Amino acid sequence: MDYILRTYHLTKHYKDKVVVDDLNMNIKAGDIYGFLGQNGAGKTTTLRMLLGLIRPSAGEIELFGAGLNGNKSKALERIGAIIEYPGFYLNLSAVDNLEIHRRLMGMGNKECIDEVLTTVGLLDVKHQQVKNYSLGMKQRLGIARALLHHPELLILDEPTNGLDPGAIREVRELFLKLAKQRGITFIISSHLLNEIEQVANRIGIIHKGNLLEEIDDKTLQQKTRRFLEIKVDDDQRAAYVLEQELQVTDYQIAGTGVLRIYEYLDRTDLVNTTLTQHNIGVKEIVLSRGNLEDYFLNLTGGDKFA
Repeated sequence: MDYILRTYHLTKHYKDKVVVDDLNMNIKAGDIYGFLGQNGAGKTTTLRMLLGLIRPSAGEIELFGAGLNGNKSKALERIGAIIEYPGFYLNLSAVDNLEIHRRLMGMGNKECIDEVLTTVGLLDVKHQQVKNYSLGMKQRLGIARALLHHPELLILDEPTNGLDPGAIREVRELFLKLAKQRGITFIISSHLLNEIEQVANRIGIIHKGNLLEEIDDKTLQQKTRRFLEIKVDDDQRAAYVLEQELQVTDYQIAGTGVLRIYEYLDRTDLVNTTLTQHNIGVKEIVLSRGNLEDYFLNLTGGDKFA
């Protein structure tokens, strides 16, 4: 499959501070690429470089098979983007806002406005003033504006930030629909691990300016192993007993009173009996699977999201 975007040793520093360090991104046509990292990890700076809004300190950007330098205008014609929060004329309607943008961009066909409003589910409220829109509706209007010129690639910076759960679901379903029906490639930056896990088929994890890994959803599922999560009244004693009596070595204390063991997955009865025989109170044993948060914490050495 062809790559729609690649970066080679992309770097950005401000004086002595390195914000993005030697980044090598590889995004294929049709991907929903989750660009995952904590606030301040370098996500927005990277996206601004991809859009030509700031110049890299070093490295190269390749879009649609050609270098961005000398090809910027043609490449950006094929890209839609929302960086940070989309701004509008609040006293104007959705239609008027999109019409202003259409004229500024020199697009000839007015029919594209109703088309994109239908796509994002705002056609019935297109004449309402934007100041009366909810935050989720404004975010969908921003996506509609980014879709006006039928882009092949959408770059979205924290698109679900600040939205309530219902609005997050609406936006997530919209991404999946656009990817399926229009074949649009997405780069979606976020610090919300759960949202990225539900929508992305490939994930790039950035941490302190470094791209630690790119991984597809199938490989991630293989790497997020199954385990027994055991809630006990004394995690230290429970760990000692499992080591001594069952020779368990592959485990972790996941919190106060919580153990995760990656052995004896089909012998919960034996694990429970062993612990109770040593007067350890077992509150619960559940067979579970790791998730993206667990994987991220392991990859970053335990640095948690704020």
